[in-house]
Amino acid sequence: METELSGLLQPNPWLLLVGAAVDLAVGDPVYRLHPVRVIGKLLGRIETTLRQLSADGYGGGIALFVILATIAVGGVVAIVIGAGVVNRAIGYALHGFFVYSFLALGDLLRHVWRVEQAVAASDVETARIRISALVGRDVDRMDGAACRRAAIESLSENLTDGFTSALFWYALAGLPGLVVFKVVSTMDSMVGYKTPRYLAFGWCGARLDDLMNYVPARLTWLLIAIVAAVLPSCSGEKAFRMGLAQHAILLGPNAGWSEAATAGGIERRLVGPIWANQKLVTDVWIGDSNDPPASAHADVVRAMRLVTSAGITAVLIAALTIAKVRGL
Repeated sequence: METELSGLLQPNPWLLLVGAAVDLAVGDPVYRLHPVRVIGKLLGRIETTLRQLSADGYGGGIALFVILATIAVGGVVAIVIGAGVVNRAIGYALHGFFVYSFLALGDLLRHVWRVEQAVAASDVETARIRISALVGRDVDRMDGAACRRAAIESLSENLTDGFTSALFWYALAGLPGLVVFKVVSTMDSMVGYKTPRYLAFGWCGARLDDLMNYVPARLTWLLIAIVAAVLPSCSGEKAFRMGLAQHAILLGPNAGWSEAATAGGIERRLVGPIWANQKLVTDVWIGDSNDPPASAHADVVRAMRLVTSAGITAVLIAALTIAKVRGL
């Protein structure tokens, strides 16, 4: 019985396929008890308690991870196993629900498209408001072309952060591995800042996020190159070459792999001048120097097609790998 119940937590190719399909089809609705929102609220309360205890340095950040991961993994395991004791079908259904909830590509694609709709309608102010939900930069200086580039950059970066890394850890460690990854990802987004308040306290979350995305980022680069090679109006050769040559241009060890690969894949340059807090923080470009900057509607459409195809391919590879390993 114990072995049968533990099977409820192991990676399941069919539940993965269903969860990914639902994510792409309906996105991720916002509601109070969404698992990621619950993790975020728990994080805030634990942080407050730790700071009240003066545990606001490196040790406090490590304690935050240990406590939050223990509660999150323990809670998800208790819910799935508890339901499985009553009815195994319900247990599997809840497993699938958590897989769906922790994948984040469908909603990202929809938000990028809303940015594009605003730019296409020449409503730059609305485009700026919508892109501000995806990027941390001054949007008041951005024209329509800059909004489009920022949307493509966010889409390509989050293909790794929000989707392929989640698939990787789910395939490797089942539902508990997926939950730990989302805990780390949430920590990085909430406390992983290089500010006086979070430089020490957020160090653990930021470094763990780098570590857990390290292998998936490089696999995503290869995946984008392979998919770009077979898609019309894309270049697999440039995706491979730009990812390899330019991944270190962007900050962090991981984001540049998928962003540079996407720039090469759609044969358009990305990034360009970026302002934050009224200061120019970078004016570098990524992509082939002979390609024009991304600026047109067709560029966004091509990037969405490339990222969506890469995401679907990643799901199929993960599901087939799980099925083979588990002998299903």
